[in-house]
Amino acid sequence: MAVSRAGARWVASTRYRDWDGRLRKVEAVGDSREAAQRTLKERLAARSETEGSAEILTADTRFTELVTVWLEDLDLEGRIASSTRDLYERDMRTLVLPAFEHLTLREITVGRVDRFLKQQARLSYSRAKHSKVVLGLALGLAVRYDAIPRNPVPATARLRRPKSVPTALTIEQIRGIREAAAAWRAGEGLPGPKPDRQLSAIIEVMLGTSARIGEVLALRRCDVDVAGSPPTVRISGTIVTRKGQPVQRQDHPKTEASRRRVAIPSFAAEALRQRLAAVGSGEEELLFQTRNGTPLTPNNVRRQLRAALEVAGIEGVTPHAFRRTVATTLNREAGVELAAAMLGHSSYAITEEHYIEKPDLVDPRTAEVLEVLGPRELMRPSGPGEIGAT
Repeated sequence: MAVSRAGARWVASTRYRDWDGRLRKVEAVGDSREAAQRTLKERLAARSETEGSAEILTADTRFTELVTVWLEDLDLEGRIASSTRDLYERDMRTLVLPAFEHLTLREITVGRVDRFLKQQARLSYSRAKHSKVVLGLALGLAVRYDAIPRNPVPATARLRRPKSVPTALTIEQIRGIREAAAAWRAGEGLPGPKPDRQLSAIIEVMLGTSARIGEVLALRRCDVDVAGSPPTVRISGTIVTRKGQPVQRQDHPKTEASRRRVAIPSFAAEALRQRLAAVGSGEEELLFQTRNGTPLTPNNVRRQLRAALEVAGIEGVTPHAFRRTVATTLNREAGVELAAAMLGHSSYAITEEHYIEKPDLVDPRTAEVLEVLGPRELMRPSGPGEIGAT
């Protein structure tokens, strides 16, 4: 550090190596030698904190500081959807931080992470999976910044997903759901505005398209053709809710494979005709919307569906149940390939494992084929090459 006098004031200066490796001159002025030196030290300290987050990450950095740098890095990269970024932050703060907030990076070992994930898995597989994802991403950043030599998360035990059995709705159950949706809040003397019957139409469209709830709510006038033969619907977007922003339509669905145009049955086409008559004439007009013209949110529709079904004593039905029902019905009649294409899956395995209900009865043709092994068949004279021939 060099200190010199410039008229009535003192100037302290030094060369500082910035986070990019370059040396730069930094100066500070004061009324005395000590004041100039003190101001220069404060500037150097502030420069160290604000420039180059990688410089402040070491093995002794607290995990909470890493989380701050990690979230900033996510924003800097901008590679993930804002809704995913918000989910990562929520999972980190609610699931992971309470267990690691008082630890330094060097104290986050494989054993400590492994025990944490197993404790989370005892509560739920989903909780453990979400924790593992965000913890792995944050500690991966610490590795890239040379704060720790390796990421402990990949070395932990594999999470075991509980085996789930897809179940489809029966025709009787679908009839009950339709009746419950139609009757919900239809009685006289109930407080609040009368229902606009959008819930019933949403159910019909989900059953006729296999679309996710957000994709159904994102349908616009320009996405449907109910005059064609057959009528069709184009799945090209979804409804998203981002932190601090109004609900909006995203111009692409969940995945690229989800972007598709499907033929729909008559009951779904009729529901869409009713919605076309109820909304504005603009090509971009959403078919499902609030009374103020804003998009309906998937969570609000889920709540309405749950409320309507509870009144009718029906439990355990979610919008995804309609999607599984479509997959199971198509698989039984036309095979898994058509079911996967309808659902917008890039892999038949996803459709088969998570969406198609497995039949209790193996193909009954087995009984006819195995008749050849019956006693009468075995007792008759055998020709060369037949069972029982010598």
